[in-house]
Amino acid sequence: MKNGGMITQKVTALVPMKAHSERVPNKNTRPLAGKPACHWVLETLESCTEIDEVIVNTDSTEIAELVQDFGKVKVLMRPEYLCGDEVSIQPLIEYDLKHATNEVILQTHSTNPCISSKTITRAIQRFLKQDDFDSVMTVTPIKQRFYFVDGKPVNHDPNHLIQTQKLEPLYHENSCFYIFTKEMNALRQNRLGSNPLFFEMDPLEAADIDEWEDFYWAEYLLNRKKEK
Repeated sequence: MKNGGMITQKVTALVPMKAHSERVPNKNTRPLAGKPACHWVLETLESCTEIDEVIVNTDSTEIAELVQDFGKVKVLMRPEYLCGDEVSIQPLIEYDLKHATNEVILQTHSTNPCISSKTITRAIQRFLKQDDFDSVMTVTPIKQRFYFVDGKPVNHDPNHLIQTQKLEPLYHENSCFYIFTKEMNALRQNRLGSNPLFFEMDPLEAADIDEWEDFYWAEYLLNRKKEK
């Protein structure tokens, strides 16, 4: 990693997709603003010049068929021991890394359809041009008054209120994407490492489909984007 202009090191993207989804059924394959929901993020990744490989790890033959025509996509059918709702992300990452050709990895989700290739490229370049952080984690800064469950304030003094825009922000890990290396993941056994770089994102671009209201919000944003 070095300072300077654009760095051309290639990146492998990981996109896990499973068939079952509890709150929004079939959310990976469901039509979203005119196309299968999972196609949005795959099209974005395909347009990133830094990314030359996209590994889709899935337990669904339907998903495998939906994504097989993307030029950079490599489909990995999930082995039985990695199937089920209780499987966490790290075992999936470890499995995918055995099949990844690049050292630098970007892991994202099909449920973040509003991410732009420009944002991904900017984050990759920031990671490659520095040596102080061992990963990138996307975050959304929030300036609101928060409290612990016992009523104690988290980030403000109720006796000396200031405008919320003047508060020090708290950072929400929005899970849009993570950038790390194979070496770091093997050492730390996670995608964050010991010193992640906080990469701030526009809240609209960070839309994440978890509930039905998220799905409708993402559809609105994507339709608005198509109209521009």
